[in-house]
Amino acid sequence: MSAVARRRVVIDTDAKNEADDQFAIVHALLSPTLDVRGLIAAHFGDRRGDRSMAESREEIDLLLRHLNLTSKIVVADGSPLPIAGESSPRDSPGARLIIEESKLASAHDRLYLAFLGPLTDLASAILLDPEIVHRDVVVIWIGGDPYGGIDTAYPGPEFNLGNDIAAANVVFGSGITVWQVPSNVYSQVSVGYAELEEKIGGTSELADYLIRQLVEFNAKHHSAPIESRSLGDSPAISLMLFPRGGQFRTVPAPRFGREGHYLPGTGNPIRVVETVDVRFLLEDMFAKIRRFGRQQ
Repeated sequence: MSAVARRRVVIDTDAKNEADDQFAIVHALLSPTLDVRGLIAAHFGDRRGDRSMAESREEIDLLLRHLNLTSKIVVADGSPLPIAGESSPRDSPGARLIIEESKLASAHDRLYLAFLGPLTDLASAILLDPEIVHRDVVVIWIGGDPYGGIDTAYPGPEFNLGNDIAAANVVFGSGITVWQVPSNVYSQVSVGYAELEEKIGGTSELADYLIRQLVEFNAKHHSAPIESRSLGDSPAISLMLFPRGGQFRTVPAPRFGREGHYLPGTGNPIRVVETVDVRFLLEDMFAKIRRFGRQQ
């Protein structure tokens, strides 16, 4: 493939929370038009213990080994905890990476920040360096309930939002450019076991790991029979690869209440993603994983 222009990207991921971040990370790293400047390990709350950020870091390192990219991609630890309040950053190598990469952004070299979990590290970066909101940065966040109503499939706030509501309020109130992918949109990116096996099974150790860890997660966390899973974090990658593959509407930036509901906010405009091109997303990812296997 000839040389192509590349988009600078930082991905902040709660990689061991479920089984979908792994697919999004791999898709990004196998995409020649994305210059992944760093991966940040994010926390995912304390429901399953107090090592969630460390577990995310371990999963990122494992994926890089499968991709033969160990020591070739910058990896930074994010905060192990939510911010303590809307004026209290949690300094971390991840927040500092965001700040430093944002300083390189320009009209000809925009920085994309993909957040697949809570917004803790971005909120901390904004509080540590408020000038970040005036730089050419686009934040793509997988999170929040549907507009017009709470997602009744799950009680309480949407998961990524609920892990740091204060951070979401900092980000949405800051004026930084936000593309939000709420739960009713990201939950539509579903794949079945049969599709995964037929499309990428047996093509590489990486592909087999991706499938195996997804099946194992479902078996551990679902009591009812199941043979599919939503790859809900993957729209963040497809929207960077093909922005016109999303349908957007512009709304005034809200605040978030304790239960995840939307409240009047600053009114800064944000873009809410209403649909994504799921055909492009899945087929592009599958093709790149198969190609990786051939190249091995």
